[in-house]
Amino acid sequence: MVRTPLTPWERQRGERFGALLRQARGDRSMVEIAAAAGVSAETLRKIETGRAPTPAFFTVAALAAALEVSLDELAAACAQDSDYGDQAIPA
Repeated sequence: MVRTPLTPWERQRGERFGALLRQARGDRSMVEIAAAAGVSAETLRKIETGRAPTPAFFTVAALAAALEVSLDELAAACAQDSDYGDQAIPA
């Protein structure tokens, strides 16, 4: 199966998502959150840096649970067209 290339918007959305995860992680280590979510630290690193801009749903759900962030909040923040540097995840 051949994947179609991602659009610039899809790449930006992935970067926004990664930035939101980094923000939600705060001072907690990448290894701690990855372990709690049941993913590798390398997978989390790729998502946070935008190198994996379209993670699987269950990966996103596991990370949201480990970070105690709702999927609705993540989806809303990632769907916005504004600059992701100004986005915040409500506590």
